[in-house]
Amino acid sequence: MITNPYAAPSRVGVRPDARLAQAFLTQAFFWMFLGLLLTTGIGAVVAGMSDTQLTNLAGLAMPLIIGQLVLAFTLTLAIRRIPATVGLLLFFAYAAMTGVTLGFILRVYDLGSVLAAGSAAAAVFGAAALYGAVTKRDLSNLGAYLFMGVIGLIVASVVNMFVGGSLLSFGISAAGVVIFTVLTAYDVQQIQSGAFAAWAGAMEKGAVMGAFKLYLDFINLFFMLLRLFGNRR
Repeated sequence: MITNPYAAPSRVGVRPDARLAQAFLTQAFFWMFLGLLLTTGIGAVVAGMSDTQLTNLAGLAMPLIIGQLVLAFTLTLAIRRIPATVGLLLFFAYAAMTGVTLGFILRVYDLGSVLAAGSAAAAVFGAAALYGAVTKRDLSNLGAYLFMGVIGLIVASVVNMFVGGSLLSFGISAAGVVIFTVLTAYDVQQIQSGAFAAWAGAMEKGAVMGAFKLYLDFINLFFMLLRLFGNRR
């Protein structure tokens, strides 16, 4: 993304019809919401398990993390060569795995904190998405900076696993909220401009990638806000 792999039509003077742009966004948001529903449903099931079941499931934590990384890279790198339905299945598999992670989080934080973080994430995400959809400002130049910001978050998170500093953890979460808020506006504009569809080679594939991007934006916003303001049980 440093050189922005999505060849935005707007950058070369081509803009999709308003109805087509709306169709891009509608389909992407539809799949995103289904992914969030799947994550929430599985999270609720996992959170309702007994302590013994959760202990057994905890042994799958590392395979789940690796599986999520593999799915994310596979979907991103292969979407142009696989059918849209396969890409959608990969997206839903990723959402299901994230649901397991959510289930453990629901057992760590009190319900009020989870609901507050979810509501705050929805409000921030909605405001950023609306801005991305209506602004006349071209946000495509932010792509390289946002990519570097995400890489920085990943590196800092790995370091924090070994250092374990509360101040570093707070800084990572605060920076994450800012980065994923801006990413939401950026991704919405890229979807609306037809950039994802042009890059993927088809509207359906672009919608799947758009849904995956928006899903990641929302989930990461939620996790960052929960880490910042959540109360543990």
